Amino acid sequence: MTLHQKEEIIKKEFRILTSWEEKYEHLINLGKKLPKKSNAFRSDEKLIPGCQSKVWLNAELRKSRIFFEADGDALLPRGMAALMIRVYSGLFPFEIISSNANFIYKIGFQTFLSPIRANGMLLFLKK
Repeated sequence: MTLHQKEEIIKKEFRILTSWEEKYEHLINLGKKLPKKSNAFRSDEKLIPGCQSKVWLNAELRKSRIFFEADGDALLPRGMAALMIRVYSGLFPFEIISSNANFIYKIGFQTFLSPIRANGMLLFLKK
């Protein structure tokens, strides 16, 4: 599946959620589904700096594609990480680098997440 196709699925998913509460709940549910990692996974080198909560990210290159795994110490950031993994995991590096992450704005994160939390999603990409 292409980056564009993944982004469209996510945008459609959030478009049917009419309130901020529903969007928060959806992110929290995504966070609950993200597999918990061991304490060994939660190393300082995997920690995403600048996030309001602690979020750890690991990227692995397999067959020229990048695969992500993440964990967090709170459900909302875990859900945000799960969402980013759904979009970016399994893509070629050039696809990720050339992405403008416009889908984050298209689903309205800047209106229902604090600026720090919305920025955390962009920090995920930078890491």
